[in-house]
Amino acid sequence: MADTQPAPAGQEKPAEQDKQPRSVRVVLLALMIAMMLAMLDNMIVGTAMPTIVGELGGLEHLSWVVTGYTLATAAATPIWGKLGDMYGRKGAFMTSIVIFLIGSALSGMAQNMGELIGFRAVQGLGAGGLMVGVMAIIGDLIPPRERGKYQGMMAGVMALAMIGGPLVGGTITDNWGWRWSFYINLPLGAVALIAISAVLHLPKKRTETRIDYLGALLLTVGIVAIVLVTTWGGTEYAWTSARIMELTAIGVVSLVAFVFWQTRAAAPVLPLHIFRSRNFTLMSIIGFITGFVMFGATLFLPLYQQSVQGASATNSGLLLLPMLGAMMVTSMVAGRITTNSGRYKVFPIAGGVLMIAGLYLLSMMDTGTSRFTSGVYMAVLGLGMGCLMQITMLVAQNSVEMRDMGVASSSTTLFRTLGSSFGVAIMGALFNNRVQDVMAERAGAAAGSLPSAQLDAASLAKLPAAMREAYQYAVSEGTHTAFLLGAAVAVLVLLASLFVKEVPLKGGPQKGDAKDAAQAPAPLVEAV
Repeated sequence: MADTQPAPAGQEKPAEQDKQPRSVRVVLLALMIAMMLAMLDNMIVGTAMPTIVGELGGLEHLSWVVTGYTLATAAATPIWGKLGDMYGRKGAFMTSIVIFLIGSALSGMAQNMGELIGFRAVQGLGAGGLMVGVMAIIGDLIPPRERGKYQGMMAGVMALAMIGGPLVGGTITDNWGWRWSFYINLPLGAVALIAISAVLHLPKKRTETRIDYLGALLLTVGIVAIVLVTTWGGTEYAWTSARIMELTAIGVVSLVAFVFWQTRAAAPVLPLHIFRSRNFTLMSIIGFITGFVMFGATLFLPLYQQSVQGASATNSGLLLLPMLGAMMVTSMVAGRITTNSGRYKVFPIAGGVLMIAGLYLLSMMDTGTSRFTSGVYMAVLGLGMGCLMQITMLVAQNSVEMRDMGVASSSTTLFRTLGSSFGVAIMGALFNNRVQDVMAERAGAAAGSLPSAQLDAASLAKLPAAMREAYQYAVSEGTHTAFLLGAAVAVLVLLASLFVKEVPLKGGPQKGDAKDAAQAPAPLVEAV
């Protein structure tokens, strides 16, 4: 008779725990593949762009290949988060992957630049749901106390994509042709779809509330207008031009109307009550500034090393290895420590200090700075960003109810995306203006004969010695100005971090109470 009695729950649990981590790893692998798709795409395509323009023509529309993708991604991000909250995370995530893959296939078949821009926008619509879906599903599967170590892995994927993207893009373009820069997404996406379909099992949701179409429209118009201002300002149009002023007005009016409408909508796209949480609001600010700094740094560091230090453009991804490697390692260590201790406030504070120090050191680089020295400076900045990259998402998700997990993840991602857009635009404008001013001082009228404000090492070698030295000095002055601005902006990270309240992470022991650990939700995946 004893053999027929059910075993005590305490004796069954170890076997269940043995199964769950393996199933979680399968899901995480699929999530990392999906995240890799979103991160790698722009890196690979950027390397292939000269070849694409050579075949399709349309050089004057080149920037729209990237801008169209970025606009669609930014506009779609908050909508995907809300759809996941309303109708279920799994279905929304798989739909975003399918849309991304359709856009990839169509982009690979484009016959002219107009088609490519349109198909890239389709890709961007899907990409908006990839990053949000990854972070929100991790938020559903894993309690915050355990989430840090897994999100550290995601930071590693991000760093790997930024390092390997240009190298992979160059190899694919040289050996298979530029169309495979898009086709390569198809088998990877198929693997992610199959794994998620088979293993991931989340509770199905269905609400009777209608989608807030007006809110989605106002938010989309506002985001598109603001991103266009930061993309075109100082490049396509002067900052004081009528077009930029019009777009600024449209963006501001749309966003103000959006906020007003969200207070009245039955099911708002971005529920404003989540900003009542001090931690969530602070993490949104920190995420915005982190995006501002990170993407500005990834733009100007390779430029400095190519123009001033004579590095090859082919190895532009490897030039960022000290920063990205430090970021990856620190993010993983921070995640592990947070998981083990439940403490996290120290990381935003340390990240703010290190980010300020790293950016200030980078602003001190000149024409005589060695690659080793600049590598050390980059590593300091990478350590700071590693303390911030995933902790911001972790704390933001810990600050909201489970029903708002999607909009919390999408909002944090959106603020980081907007920060990157502002960072590239503002730091870029300061850089270009400084380069032009210094060239005018040192080279006089001859500066007007330069083909552009950004020359590679091969083009520099063809310039007269005096002109080359003047340009290298101008670039070092330009990076000094851009990074000094970054250091000043990063002070806001430190100030915001000081006001973070260290709320105990959900799903873990609190103040030594072991009973709480037993109440942590089990991962909602099928054991395999």
